[in-house]
Amino acid sequence: MTNRSKRYETLSKKLSGKDILSLDAAVSLLKQCANTKFDQTVEIHVRLGIDPRQADQIVRGSLVLPHGIGKSQRVIVFAKGDLAEVAREAGADEVGQEDLAKRIKEGWLDFDVCIAAPDMMGLVGPLGRVLGPRGLMPSPRAGTVTPEVARVVREYKAGKVEFRNDSGGNVHAVVGRLSFDEQKLRENIRAFVDFVTALKPNSVRGTYMRGIALAATMSPSVRIAA
Repeated sequence: MTNRSKRYETLSKKLSGKDILSLDAAVSLLKQCANTKFDQTVEIHVRLGIDPRQADQIVRGSLVLPHGIGKSQRVIVFAKGDLAEVAREAGADEVGQEDLAKRIKEGWLDFDVCIAAPDMMGLVGPLGRVLGPRGLMPSPRAGTVTPEVARVVREYKAGKVEFRNDSGGNVHAVVGRLSFDEQKLRENIRAFVDFVTALKPNSVRGTYMRGIALAATMSPSVRIAA
């Protein structure tokens, strides 16, 4: 059995037994959990009525949240020539080619986002066994394989989040910090939910959005209406 702190147990009693809440009520309740010495991350977890075994029911994407996520993401870029230069100017933390691939093969993974110019995929492809399991592999569908590396770097630096459903048909994402005011948190959460709703695969039948929960780093979850 996992040992919980007294603080966590107190919050659990406060949140337990709550029915599905409106977004306003849920955010207000979650904000009451902001009593730690650090600024907790707020995450959203969405249970979808999809069959993750079916290729045509995969739900993935990325979007720039209205108010960012409250942290600066470390972004690396595989590019050369002019694209490498514009990536640096846009704020990329690391830009490289073979040297960058070598560091990753040797175990360096101190970054949150990996972007690649299309002509770099021959170099980046073999890194899939390292980057893939960690959700860091660049892909055209996610927009991280692109000739517009500068634009994408700026988007991630501004608070872009990327997600893909897991094997249970759930999607997870960071939607802010507990230090955000309630309106900003609500707007970020609503933007994410609306975006995922719009990605409903045509082959899905029945209820698509089956459940939504919010939680902070050190708080129990609270359920909200879709």
